[in-house]
Amino acid sequence: MTKPFEQFVAETTGRNLTKAAYIAIATGVAMMVLLTVNPAYEAAHRWVDALLWACLAYFVFEWVVRLRHAFEAQRGWIYATSGRGLIDTAAAIAVPLAMILGVEPRTAWLLSIAWMLKVIPGIRGLRQLRRVLVVESGPLLSVLVIFLMVLFVASVAEHFLERDYQPAAFGSVPAALWWAVATLTTTGYGDVVPVTPLGRMVAAAVMICGLGVFGLWTGILATGFAAETRRDNFLRTWESVSKVPFFAALGPAAIADVTNMLRTIDLPTRTMIIRKGQTGDCMYFIASGEVEVDLPGKKVALGEGAFFGEMALLGSSLRSANITTTRVSRLLVLDLVDFRMLMARHPDLVETIDAEAQRRALENK
Repeated sequence: MTKPFEQFVAETTGRNLTKAAYIAIATGVAMMVLLTVNPAYEAAHRWVDALLWACLAYFVFEWVVRLRHAFEAQRGWIYATSGRGLIDTAAAIAVPLAMILGVEPRTAWLLSIAWMLKVIPGIRGLRQLRRVLVVESGPLLSVLVIFLMVLFVASVAEHFLERDYQPAAFGSVPAALWWAVATLTTTGYGDVVPVTPLGRMVAAAVMICGLGVFGLWTGILATGFAAETRRDNFLRTWESVSKVPFFAALGPAAIADVTNMLRTIDLPTRTMIIRKGQTGDCMYFIASGEVEVDLPGKKVALGEGAFFGEMALLGSSLRSANITTTRVSRLLVLDLVDFRMLMARHPDLVETIDAEAQRRALENK
């Protein structure tokens, strides 16, 4: 049976580049930059050339290996035409192809800038940006239309007002577009400036419109990113909540309610979570990992699915024991205010937590 494409991708470094690839990319791009600095290249051209060829050999080898695995999985053309496949192909053949076509070597090596594209599949934020651009495409395109309208209206207005005074800069609408772009983006290079009173009034209005347009774009993207981040956090927390047996009896609506209340924290080994004698204001559920409860005369290990810290929310506000992680753990945290709201909405959870708290209190005596 053929392997699923996702499994194939995972076996060939998946969405994340290997450390060797990152090193090769950084080294190759650095050498490409040195190639353009004549004194540095003349002093160390052998090392620069050797490292560039070594990086190219690595990317060609990586590309061939991925192609072979893809065709073995009967997914060769899917990989070859995917974004990752096209980037890998460009990284492997752009420089050699340019040299074969007769491009001067130092110029051909400039195409190695394509190696930087290989980091794109491993950057999670870029995948989020792509989703935001797709989801918010309507509002973004609407603002783009406004931008273009202001751009061309301003160009025509300045052409009409300034053409007799500055024919070189405003003698035609295409010539006035340079001024309009520089002004609307609030860059204002200063090489073309209106001299008539009405021309300056138009320029002031264009600058104000530019601030508004880019403010709209920024607001749309920021809102989209915030919504996408909340969505990702919700899905990750949902997955963690679903692994806790304590919530197994809850329906989807109740789990969604719980997910909105919980926050997730990831802790390394030997991290103290609770210190004895401190005032408690939250309880914890173990989504993965393990913690150790240091009780008088004994130590108790709590694993995945267990919870602790509930005594501080049920009456005793002081922590009764030190609790430390024994390995990398993911915990779900429920604050006191959210705990009371959750108990009000799901009274059956109160009985479960109270029964568990009484059982532990008897064991710890």
